[in-house]
Amino acid sequence: MNKDEFLRNYLVDRRNTNSFKWDALEEKFGDQDLLPMWIADMEFKTPECVRNAMIKRIDHGVFGYSSVPDSYYEALSEWEEPYGYRVHKDWVRFTTGCITAIAWMLQAFTKPGDAVLILTPVYYPFHNVVTYNGRKLVTVDLKYDNGYFTMDYDAIEKAIAENDVRMFLQCSPHNPAGRVWKEEELERVLDICQRHDVLVVSDEIHQDITIEGNHFISAAGVSGGKYQNNLVIVNSPSKTFNLASLLHSHIIIPYPDLRKIFDEWAKGMNRTENNVLGLTAAEAAYRGGREWHDALMDVIESNYHYLKEHFAEELPEVTVCALEGTYLPMLDLRAVVSPDQLKHVVQDECCLAVDYGDVFGECCRGFIRLNIATDPEFVKAAASRLIHALKK
Repeated sequence: MNKDEFLRNYLVDRRNTNSFKWDALEEKFGDQDLLPMWIADMEFKTPECVRNAMIKRIDHGVFGYSSVPDSYYEALSEWEEPYGYRVHKDWVRFTTGCITAIAWMLQAFTKPGDAVLILTPVYYPFHNVVTYNGRKLVTVDLKYDNGYFTMDYDAIEKAIAENDVRMFLQCSPHNPAGRVWKEEELERVLDICQRHDVLVVSDEIHQDITIEGNHFISAAGVSGGKYQNNLVIVNSPSKTFNLASLLHSHIIIPYPDLRKIFDEWAKGMNRTENNVLGLTAAEAAYRGGREWHDALMDVIESNYHYLKEHFAEELPEVTVCALEGTYLPMLDLRAVVSPDQLKHVVQDECCLAVDYGDVFGECCRGFIRLNIATDPEFVKAAASRLIHALKK
């Protein structure tokens, strides 16, 4: 299936469907008439194989307590194998979302007041989940050079040592920096954490969203699994296959001692049962969604190239940051508009709903983040509006 076939078959109008992205613009931005280029979900129907599997399950008509079949773990393990490791059934626990999973890890493995490290700019719920759980938030800025972000290993190690950091929340691929960390980059930060006895919780929800030949490797696969005894992976098919509202995510804990600690903590939780439709959708996606996924990547890559090339031609002062992974590129607008005027220009003049860089970290004040997993016409319209306004 090529890009055009994908768009014909799967592009859908989400207005008036209780879509938070489209129908909550008045609530979120105070203006229902904006073009939504913000929250990270898509205007594409989930794969046909997923919808067929869900219809079959719904037609059965009973949604009682359900176990997880072995076939699910097999499908998950096969899907993860290209990322450097095989998932074993006894490693897997389930939750309703990756941020919920991180909250559980904070509660299970740290105490109130313990220091937790994040690398900014980063998905803003990382900031919130640490502070809302009464832990001390420690931030280290990524290095930034003309649209490209890298880790500052000396600053990371210094922050860990000075603050007695107990947990590192890793974002991989990194949202919103757009980086797909190379194995050598991951090894350096994982080694620092291992030497300082810092547990790594790696949020890999964007693992399947990589473009331009970049290859994702899971933290669990680095150096043949060398760091698995100091690691928890959280991931989900939700970003890949547009399944967020099915509330289905994984906690993957390779090391038995860590699983024992988590399971003991979990005994005191009022834990929900597994979502049978989430399980059904995920397994169907892992088994039959590859062609859909590949075509989606073509759309995202094409949209990114348009954005980058159009700004380079029309307004080269704007830096379209490198996008190796995720579908959420950042634009550095500081050369053409004051950060104090940014919201006025973007929202009031361009009529766009976007995420502003400072919510991910003060280091990105003057940036915006766009969602390009959408209709190419929306990407073209957003670029045209921004260029027209910013040229003034």
